[in-house]
Amino acid sequence: MSRYTNSDITRYTPSCFCFILDQSSSMAEPFGERDGQAPVTKAEAVAMALNNLLRNLILSCSKSDGVRNYFEIAVIGYGEEVAPAWQGALRGRELVPIAEVAQHVLRLEERVVAMAGGNAETIKAPIWLTPQAKGSTTMCAALHYAHEVLSYWVGRNPASHPPVIVHITDGEATDGEPGPYLDALANLGTGNGRATLFNVHLSSRRVAQPLSFPDKPTELPDRYARLLFDKASYLTPYMRTVAWENGLPLTDDARAFVLNADPSLLVLALEIGTRPGKLW
Repeated sequence: MSRYTNSDITRYTPSCFCFILDQSSSMAEPFGERDGQAPVTKAEAVAMALNNLLRNLILSCSKSDGVRNYFEIAVIGYGEEVAPAWQGALRGRELVPIAEVAQHVLRLEERVVAMAGGNAETIKAPIWLTPQAKGSTTMCAALHYAHEVLSYWVGRNPASHPPVIVHITDGEATDGEPGPYLDALANLGTGNGRATLFNVHLSSRRVAQPLSFPDKPTELPDRYARLLFDKASYLTPYMRTVAWENGLPLTDDARAFVLNADPSLLVLALEIGTRPGKLW
């Protein structure tokens, strides 16, 4: 597992984000509330969170000369099939530079957002991914595929900031034991350190108690939770700083692991996980 990395991210030494998404049939189950309306599904919540995250990543890479390619992005889904989860013009692409992500929005969707002073404003939010929930939890196949994709990226970027892998799931694998595949992902790296592997477990029960970034497994309820904890990387110092800024005073041994995440904790986990270091 990754203990730390402090390398900077530039256009010449970029980093890579790989999102591995459970898109099995159980992701159609309810997940939290949406402004007093009917509950969203877990698939809807993940799609909304990732679309918003991609928008924010593009903004963070936007400079006076355009969107700088500080990152390449991979989004891999597993359920009915194991494949890149992009839609539209990016369909089938494994690794996409962030500037190309900005250029190829699937569609714009009108949303009403709250503004200061109690006012509301309608905005057009970019959409790259739509909710998917079908099939079984072919986690091992997806983790193996992600390893192939990232091995290729590491081979092309040996001096870059190591990749960050965010695995989001709500269940156990139906195609074998995922431990060795998680180990293989966490052991990927560049000359600047090993990859950071996040494991984010989504809650299937409204009463489930969320657990965020623990530093020991004593509160974990079962073998599967302990597996996801054990295989998760340590948070980097920069990530812990972001966590502190969001009201989470974590120890140096905090792991990149969330159990029984609700919608707000999912968003926070993505915020922390996609802040690996400073952009230059």
